[in-house]
Amino acid sequence: MSGYALFQMWEPFRRSLIDGHLFYVEQARKRLLSQFDDIEAEAEKAAEEWLERSSNRFDPDRHDPGDFYEAANQAGIEFYGLLSDMRDRTRLSVVAGMFHEWDKQLRDWLVREVQHWHRGKGVAQKVWSADFGQIAELLESLGWKVRGQGYHAKLDACRLVVNVYKHGEGKSLDDLQHKYPEYLEAPFSGFSGTVSDMKYRDHTHLRVSDDQFQAFADAIVAFWRGVPENVFDSQIAEVPDWFGKAILNDRAGQRQATKK
Repeated sequence: MSGYALFQMWEPFRRSLIDGHLFYVEQARKRLLSQFDDIEAEAEKAAEEWLERSSNRFDPDRHDPGDFYEAANQAGIEFYGLLSDMRDRTRLSVVAGMFHEWDKQLRDWLVREVQHWHRGKGVAQKVWSADFGQIAELLESLGWKVRGQGYHAKLDACRLVVNVYKHGEGKSLDDLQHKYPEYLEAPFSGFSGTVSDMKYRDHTHLRVSDDQFQAFADAIVAFWRGVPENVFDSQIAEVPDWFGKAILNDRAGQRQATKK
């Protein structure tokens, strides 16, 4: 392919992006998520500790031992629920950090590549403010058909999950309900019928399993591996309007500046 390379992915840089991402995932598992590996045993211990703390209040003439054991069991169940919620929030926080870092690295790479052949702040500002769909549109205009790749749906789902985790109700929740309902845990899942209908699922039902977290992580690796090594000017027939207008506005501003 001949022509001027407008975008280049230097292989050592690609490798560093992937290595940094894999390090984040590995250390998040090791230092954060591993703390929740055996919450069932911790809940049992919490029940035993409640029983020990309450033993001095037990009077065999007035109390039924079964009541104390039931209360201890309830304490264990409550402890398990709280710890389970903490595990879910921690995993969501890890997913959010992972997605935001990937998103920033992608936009930063695009801006730096553009700055090799274009001067002006307008394009950079537009790239940083563009939404997920606009960025995908730009990448596709470079000849990289990201929307047809399996990792695109995972990255899109990850984006919505992160937005719902951050903002709660809103358009992202609506989109998640329609496109990727598997990330919204069904309330009353043990029951049949309409009680598990999607309309009953809101931001409080947001969940990401360990397998889903890994799928998100794998999608980011696949994305970086899929970045073309070179994108030549001869490959680009038309860019998105928002990108093209930003370039023209920068050039118009530069012409105005030279006339002063």
